[in-house]
Amino acid sequence: MGILERLSRLIRANINDLIRRAENPEKIIEQALEDMRATLREARMEVAEAMAELKKLEREQQSYAEQAAAWERKAAEALKAEREDLAREALKRKQQAQALAEGFAQQVAQQQDLVQRLTTQLKALESKIQESEAKKALLIARKKGLEAAEAVRRFESKIDAHSAVEAFEDMEQRIQAMEDKHAALLEMDKSEIERELERLGSNRQVEEDLARLKRELGIA
Repeated sequence: MGILERLSRLIRANINDLIRRAENPEKIIEQALEDMRATLREARMEVAEAMAELKKLEREQQSYAEQAAAWERKAAEALKAEREDLAREALKRKQQAQALAEGFAQQVAQQQDLVQRLTTQLKALESKIQESEAKKALLIARKKGLEAAEAVRRFESKIDAHSAVEAFEDMEQRIQAMEDKHAALLEMDKSEIERELERLGSNRQVEEDLARLKRELGIA
């Protein structure tokens, strides 16, 4: 199973558990990131172990290849010494070492492919974590914005429906009506003499303004 597939299953399991427990979205996001970081640490260990195994296989392959070459040289030396029996035995040993070298070469190729795939998945996981961490702040900000908007909506709803507010508005209208009625009664209570005096005062102001304008315009 690949690193990313394993991570996907782990995150789904943990998030489903949080959802069942009705956890808030912020906690779910943080849990997903923590799962990814934990998988990243595990993936790095796997890559390191795979690379170490590759080095070991390469050493084994190199060792048997060198042994095969050494038996080849010994066979040549035996023939020069006219010891065909020893040359034949050396060549048998060479074949055994060469077969082992070829077997380890196949293992090296397979391990190289594994290391390559693990490294690719590791880089993809690192990239995904960076992307998720960048999105985390935005998602949390959006969540808090929604929470604030919902709080305002609930508050406004309570205000609109509150009987005390309605009573206050009704009382304000009644007081305004009383003030209007009082002003009308005061106007009606004024005597004719008071109204005449008010008119005289108003006329006197008009005459004063007229005289001032004539002086300003130079009209005799």
